[in-house]
Amino acid sequence: MEKVKENFIVTEDLSGMRFDQAVAKSLKRFSRNQLKGWIKSGNLTLDYNKVQPKTKIIEGQIINLDVSLEPVVAVVPEDIPLDIVHEDSDFFIINKPNGLVIHPGAGNRSGTLQNGLLYLDPSQAILPRAGIVHRLDKGTSGLLVVARNSASYLNLISQMKQKTVTKIYFGICNDIPISGGKIDLPIGRSSRDRLKMSVSRNGKPATTSYKVLERYRAHSLLEIQIETGRTHQIRVHLSHKKYPLLGDPLYGGRPRLPTSPSEELKESISKLKRQALHSSCLSFLHPSSGKRVVFKSSLPKDIQDMLSILARDKKFSLNEN
Repeated sequence: MEKVKENFIVTEDLSGMRFDQAVAKSLKRFSRNQLKGWIKSGNLTLDYNKVQPKTKIIEGQIINLDVSLEPVVAVVPEDIPLDIVHEDSDFFIINKPNGLVIHPGAGNRSGTLQNGLLYLDPSQAILPRAGIVHRLDKGTSGLLVVARNSASYLNLISQMKQKTVTKIYFGICNDIPISGGKIDLPIGRSSRDRLKMSVSRNGKPATTSYKVLERYRAHSLLEIQIETGRTHQIRVHLSHKKYPLLGDPLYGGRPRLPTSPSEELKESISKLKRQALHSSCLSFLHPSSGKRVVFKSSLPKDIQDMLSILARDKKFSLNEN
C-alpha cells in the first residue's frame, strides 16, 4: 500500500475558488471521485481541518493530502466469449448475458467484460476501463455500448450527460401497478447497508419512467426507460414504489406468489437467482455521422420462460374459475 503525503500552499490563482475545484486543478493525477471521497473522509484538508467541498479558499492557506493508496491491479486480457451485436471503428454494441460483471473490482478480479474486451482488441487498453461508458449490473442482461477511440469515448460520455442516449428495458415486477408512471426521486448510498442504494434526499437526481405491458395474477411485465444512470436505479426506484423486480437478490424481498399458484410457477420463481431485467433497446447519435442509431435485443431465454409460465398460470386460474 502506497502512502501519499503532500502539502501545498494556496497560490493567488487558486484564491477564491471552491476547495473541491482547487484540488481538482492541482491534483490532476487523481480522479474527481477519489478527491471527493478524500474530502469527505478527512484525508484531504484545508489548514489541516476537514472542510466542505464548497468552502472558498484564500491565498496562503495550506492544502494537505494524507492518504494510503491501494495498489493498482493490472486488468489482464482474457478469452471471454462476447455477443457482439454491432461493431465499427467508433464503438461495439455488446449483448451482455446475465452473470457477466462489467469490470474488475473487489471479489471480481477476472472474468469480466473489461478482461474480454482487452482480449478482443488490445488497443482498447488506451481507453478508460477499455472504453466502457456505462454499466449493467451483474444480474441484468442486455445491450451496452463500448467506445473504440478517445473521440468516441468523450462523445458518448457527453451524450449520456446531455440525455441523447435512450435506454429501454423490459422487467418483470412483483405486484400489479394500476398504471404506468414516472419516478423522479434522488438516489444515494444506503446509510444502513453500504452494499445497497436507496432513495435519499441527499442523493443524485434520478428519473425512471415505466408502463405496464402485461398483467398476470401477482406480477407484471414493464417497459422501463431511464433518463439518468444511477447505480441500481431501476431496482431501487421500483422497490421504493413497492413493485420490486422479480428475483432481485438485493431489493426484491420475499418472492411473491398469487393465490393457489401452480407448482410450475412456484418452482420457477424459487430458481430465479437474478433480477428479471433486460436492456432491450439502446439508441444514440453516432459519434462520427451524428445520425441516430438504434439497436435492439430479444429477451433472454430465462425471462421468456418466466413470462410463459406466468401466462400459463394466469390461464389456468381463469379456467379454474
